[in-house]
Amino acid sequence: MPAFEPPIYTLKDIKLRFGTNQLFRGIDLYVNRGDKISLVGRNGSGKSTLLKIIAGIQEPDDGEIFIQPGVSIGYMPQDADLSEYKTLRDVVRSGLPDTDENLEYKAQMLIDQLEISADQSPEFSSGGERRKATLAKALVAEPDILLLDEPTNHLDMPTIEFLEKVIAAYIGAVIVISHDRRFLCNISRTTFWLDRGIMHRNNKSFAHFEEWQDQMIEQEIIAQKNLNKKLAEETEWLHKGVTARRRRNQGRLRRLLQLRQERREQIKQIGSVNMEVENTAWKSKLVIEAKHISKSFNTRSIVKDFSTKIIRGNRIGIVGPNGAGKTTLIKLLTKKLEPDSGFVRIGKNLQEAYFDQNRFTLNPQKTLWQTLCDEGDHIWVRGSYRHVVAYLKDFLFTPDQAKSPVAALSGGEKNRLMLAKVLAQPSNFLLLDEPTNDLDMDTLDLLQEMLSDYDGTMILVSHDRDFLDKLVTSIFYMKGDGTVIEHVGSYSDLLEKQKPQETSGFAKNKSAPKAEKPKIINTRKLTYNQQRLLQVLPSQIEEIEKKIANITEQLADADLYQKDREKFFTLTDELKEMENQKSEAENQWLEISLLAEEIS
Repeated sequence: MPAFEPPIYTLKDIKLRFGTNQLFRGIDLYVNRGDKISLVGRNGSGKSTLLKIIAGIQEPDDGEIFIQPGVSIGYMPQDADLSEYKTLRDVVRSGLPDTDENLEYKAQMLIDQLEISADQSPEFSSGGERRKATLAKALVAEPDILLLDEPTNHLDMPTIEFLEKVIAAYIGAVIVISHDRRFLCNISRTTFWLDRGIMHRNNKSFAHFEEWQDQMIEQEIIAQKNLNKKLAEETEWLHKGVTARRRRNQGRLRRLLQLRQERREQIKQIGSVNMEVENTAWKSKLVIEAKHISKSFNTRSIVKDFSTKIIRGNRIGIVGPNGAGKTTLIKLLTKKLEPDSGFVRIGKNLQEAYFDQNRFTLNPQKTLWQTLCDEGDHIWVRGSYRHVVAYLKDFLFTPDQAKSPVAALSGGEKNRLMLAKVLAQPSNFLLLDEPTNDLDMDTLDLLQEMLSDYDGTMILVSHDRDFLDKLVTSIFYMKGDGTVIEHVGSYSDLLEKQKPQETSGFAKNKSAPKAEKPKIINTRKLTYNQQRLLQVLPSQIEEIEKKIANITEQLADADLYQKDREKFFTLTDELKEMENQKSEAENQWLEISLLAEEIS
């Protein structure tokens, strides 16, 4: 694109107020032809409203809007009303210009590519099917500016990967709101950050957002330090909450890698013992045992001869295309549905807490306070009483919202409230069905922190690849033909292993005869440096531990501070440095050893 080409769309000094809430205090933005933009901000910051203004659906109170003549805009809302359409095919067709029936083939192409059940009624379609039809409607006319509000909600991973390729090849400009970090990193080249009514622009992809956000927060804190006023509550939370949690991520990664190694060992033991006999060492740790379970509906096989043993502390992610049977597998494992063959056994004293993606357990007439606490003003949370307002603040609700009805909340806020309710329940077994839908990045950070520290067992259904990678010890991958495969490690690892073996469903030629697949030989191997580190790191860690023990022994002298204050501070600094070195070395050794085991 030539450097002098003017923007195709411009907003200048846009203001918008809802009641007493000043949503936009002077938004400026411009969109160039071919821009790939991620629009981020906390729930309630006005991201969806801004897309409606760009789409021409919402009028601002003040400001200027300029759009180049002839520029077309396509819009995919977060929750589309499809009640006026008889079939999903009608939904897709409605995105075509009324004046040109010759473009019908484009609708059919998208229906085929997205594998939409075109003749199905929207009323009886799943969330994923409705989402794909709404996406196709926005894409079919190939608008100059494509606006997508949470397009990955309810989509399976093959569809998300297909959408990434569509956006990468798209000639027009694209603005996307999404909570899926991996998706935003893959599709964006520019980031808009909507923060307390002001728009910030960074001409880099979302992959650089966290570093940029931290810089902006630090600059604001420095700018306000000399002013006699309190920092905005949101900024204080961001600085003390988000950035502090990121610093702890390294320790959580190390713990997750250890849990994955433990899961590998568990699977080896399962393979080497007779599952008819209960292993006494595991008796108190058993959560779920399934042996040769199968389930079919009519002639379709959903789960076929699947066996597993889930132990206390395991974090299992369940993935697969829409309709593969993820919900059915959960019901089988939790004995809410009986298998056609095989058996399932549940461990003793299992306390389940269930997160329902449809939020059916929320009463819209109750207040947030009543939802968490029917009587009194305190709630029992993980071993101690918390005031209900203080607990709500942990989930980014203001004190004023505590007495508001659930019906007044946005989709993201309802998800937050559901999480607050579920995570407050006494439990040792969490069952989470798509918990990340509609959540903003800050709430995702908060949720990830809470789940990382959860010491019980967890089964997680999600299409958020980054979220899965950071939390689960292993993946149950459902191929859609009844096969369930367990992979120890992250979803990204599984994806790399699957790529040589199978192509995406969108790339398959279903009419072509099946050719015999050549045998895949694993040619991966450790580099020379990785092999060397695998050998030398244990001894290095041992030496660091000796130094830590020596320093700790010296610091144990109660009179050291009085006798030699300088030595005390020097030793304290050295101890901190040694502990950091040990942490980094252990983390590096764990990563390489896991990689070596995967290769072998």
